[in-house]
Amino acid sequence: MNNMTAEELSKVIIKGMEEKKASDIVVMDLRNIKNTVTDFFVICSGNSDTQLDAIADSIEEQVIKSGQGNPYKSEGKNSRQWILVDYVNVVAHIFLNDKRAFYGLEDLWGDANFTRIV
Repeated sequence: MNNMTAEELSKVIIKGMEEKKASDIVVMDLRNIKNTVTDFFVICSGNSDTQLDAIADSIEEQVIKSGQGNPYKSEGKNSRQWILVDYVNVVAHIFLNDKRAFYGLEDLWGDANFTRIV
């Protein structure tokens, strides 16, 4: 297992999201915010619970291909409205469109540096 930086891991996660046509991908750099549990959030949206599953699986595949191994933990695959894939220094959040607005992570962490991926 090679040790890639949080930035490099974020890019691998983005690739996994893009492979399954995730929409509205945003990288939030939390490193300059006190008391955060991770360096980056990578957030995206999907249109269906099936797509959310596919995005989560694709992220895990891409990260394994990059030599990083399995996530520290993964949550939400049963409810399939908000799936969280935690790699400790980078956490991927995969939302159904309406749930993303409801939970408002981008608003909660408004002090972060945002990068939108187009």
